[in-house]
Amino acid sequence: MNTSPDIGFGHEAHPLLGHLVRDVASGTEGLLMAVVLEEVATHTGPRWTRRAYIRPEAGGIELATAVANVQPVAAA
Repeated sequence: MNTSPDIGFGHEAHPLLGHLVRDVASGTEGLLMAVVLEEVATHTGPRWTRRAYIRPEAGGIELATAVANVQPVAAA
């Protein structure tokens, strides 16, 4: 069940948007740019999933990961 408010174009509000986060699956650190509810194709048919998009600190292509993989990076 989706409990985050929709802020347009499938984007959801998230308390860490614009903050430095870590994707625990890859270890990538960067800014959380968006959380989006997306339809993805699977071998059993389409399903909906929440994906987080992280822009690496050094720039480049944003990484897509499960929202559950996003953790805040503690300030130094």
